[in-house]
Amino acid sequence: MKVVRAKSMNAGMKRTDSGGFECYLEYEKSFTMGCIEYVATIGSVLLMIMTLPFSLFWCFKIVQEYERAVIFRLGRLKQGGARGPGMFFIVPCVDSYCKVDLRTVSFDVPPQEALTKDSVTVTVDAVVYYRIQDPLNAVVKVANYSNSTRLLAMTTLRNILGTRNLAEILSDREAISHAMQSSLDVATDPWGVKVERVEIKDVSLPQQLQRAMAAEAEATREARAKVIAAEGEMRASRALKEASDVINESPAALQLRYLQTLNNISAEKNSTIIFPLPIDILSYFVNNRGPKVLTQLKLYKT
Repeated sequence: MKVVRAKSMNAGMKRTDSGGFECYLEYEKSFTMGCIEYVATIGSVLLMIMTLPFSLFWCFKIVQEYERAVIFRLGRLKQGGARGPGMFFIVPCVDSYCKVDLRTVSFDVPPQEALTKDSVTVTVDAVVYYRIQDPLNAVVKVANYSNSTRLLAMTTLRNILGTRNLAEILSDREAISHAMQSSLDVATDPWGVKVERVEIKDVSLPQQLQRAMAAEAEATREARAKVIAAEGEMRASRALKEASDVINESPAALQLRYLQTLNNISAEKNSTIIFPLPIDILSYFVNNRGPKVLTQLKLYKT
């Protein structure tokens, strides 16, 4: 004796992750229940009726708001999708169910040692956030979705690091996280897993490379400091030249500058005061009296 379920069709509209709407058309697969399966189902129902009301403790199950139950009847996936949240009914000895948690789960990707595009060895670890989007696929299409997602995250991280330079890994972690999240999301979509977020936690470099980078940075800072000091000296010399030109235009300004210098020296209560000798006095003797002195010395020798 066989019981045949006809093929049925479901049509409707659902909201997508991007905020739009899409129409869908689904066909439920028809299957035949064998004689042994039919007898087992009838026997289970009779046993449940005979053991009432004690059998009710095994017939009614409850799942939480954040859980869904995937029911199998004699090894076949029961039609109607996942059950929950709330209470649902199963037939003892015939039905079995599996609970799936829909909450977001996070796990740490172990530190992965990879060779970058510019042949530098780095160690990078990350954290991945994911949730179950389709409970049926998570139970039916993959044996252990959690372990499979962890292993895929480790291999994806190594593959992405191999396509980036060291400078990109150190400065552009957000792009690496986004690329890893997109790759994981596409790979885990058939499993009913939605990867929501990926974050790069830490990038570790070898000790020798760290010392080399520190020496390079220190040399760069020293060279920059020398350039800044040279630019400061050049600007200071220009400012002094402009100040000397201004003082040269007014002889009284030079005398006022002398008096201000003496005032500053006397304010510190020093016992020794150095009085600057104006250059103009020496130039007067050199220009006017110098030739006369030389002429007198020549006459004296003769």
